[in-house]
Amino acid sequence: MKKNQSLQARVVWGDRVVTVGGGAPVRLQSMTNTDTTDVIGTAIQVKELAQAGSEMVRITVNTPEAAQAVPAIREQLDRMNIDVPLVGDFHFNGHRLLTDYPECAQALSKYRINPGNIGKGDKRDRQFAMLIEAAMRWDKAIRIGVNWGSLDQELLGTMMDENRQRATPWDAKQVMYEALIASAVGSAQLAEQLGMPAHQIILSCKVSGVQDLVAVYRELARRANYPLHLGLTEAGMGTKGTVASSVALGILLQEGIGDTIRVSLTPAPGEARTQEVVVASEILQALGLRHFVPSVTACPGCGRTTSTTFQELAQQIDEFLRKSMPDWRTRFPGVENMKVAVMGCIVNGPGESKHADIGISLPGTGEAPAAPVYIDGEKRMTLRGASIATEFQTVVENYIQQRFGAKN
Repeated sequence: MKKNQSLQARVVWGDRVVTVGGGAPVRLQSMTNTDTTDVIGTAIQVKELAQAGSEMVRITVNTPEAAQAVPAIREQLDRMNIDVPLVGDFHFNGHRLLTDYPECAQALSKYRINPGNIGKGDKRDRQFAMLIEAAMRWDKAIRIGVNWGSLDQELLGTMMDENRQRATPWDAKQVMYEALIASAVGSAQLAEQLGMPAHQIILSCKVSGVQDLVAVYRELARRANYPLHLGLTEAGMGTKGTVASSVALGILLQEGIGDTIRVSLTPAPGEARTQEVVVASEILQALGLRHFVPSVTACPGCGRTTSTTFQELAQQIDEFLRKSMPDWRTRFPGVENMKVAVMGCIVNGPGESKHADIGISLPGTGEAPAAPVYIDGEKRMTLRGASIATEFQTVVENYIQQRFGAKN
């Protein structure tokens, strides 16, 4: 895995500093889907996303009313002891909102700017300058976020005209790639000319296709050393969105490209917004880049495991670990590195349990009704009877207390 040698940006709120790039861990981001003017509802969703592991949360700031609500959201979060930095998402009128509502500009920790939605011609340059001036005035980081769905059409048109003059013209997709990169890098260079420190600039060039994202970011990483934010701009729903994001981000992260990520899942009706944070954290954890929650290894099941007991126990333990992590992060440092195995028969059960920190091998079809439990590679006990699941959860809790609890 190559190491992306980018600059390091700082996203700050109060005593909380989230470093991005320059050797810092790859950071998790997410975004609310509430109406920002709903102060309580937005603050609650930000809290849920932060507790799920999001290290920055973006909120829409699209109207004067939304801008006026931002300080109140920040105050509500502070009262709840949620110190996650807030990122303002600005399109079309961000220059005006940040100028007219200084309390909003100050309450945010970072501004997301879309070069394709700032204006045209001289108006674009003036309004871009207003955004950068606000960021410098309040000492905020910015993300210059280019999307192929809202690409600067003047720039794209100019590049299409230039392409026609080539001896061997590029295809339309190549021109699109170049326009995305040129918009991001050119905007960053303009921001620096206006006085913005290079290390406080983060770039993104988001598209919706996996191969497109990989191609664009490989070239972007080659041509710029700003921290890079990764993500498919519209990943989709459920399995499709999860798989597409995992493949695209996995390829780039494995190559050392990317300093912060978001998985832009479309939630199913009734699904928690936090699912996108879970998927993003699992991508980083699967690559071994970071650990957020103890991992649970469970076999897929086969003809030997007709009982659903191991499935139910694996789900129960996984949910228990995830729900407990907001409290455990401070009480049990290092618990996120723990490995738990919940296996369903004798074939791989004992071996996987020995490889885990704590594991159980449940009886499969026709096997003796006994479940050996392995702790730190050694068999410590055997559970029997109808309460195996409850007893094993107690064993896990006790193990966490003893291994990761404060030493006397």
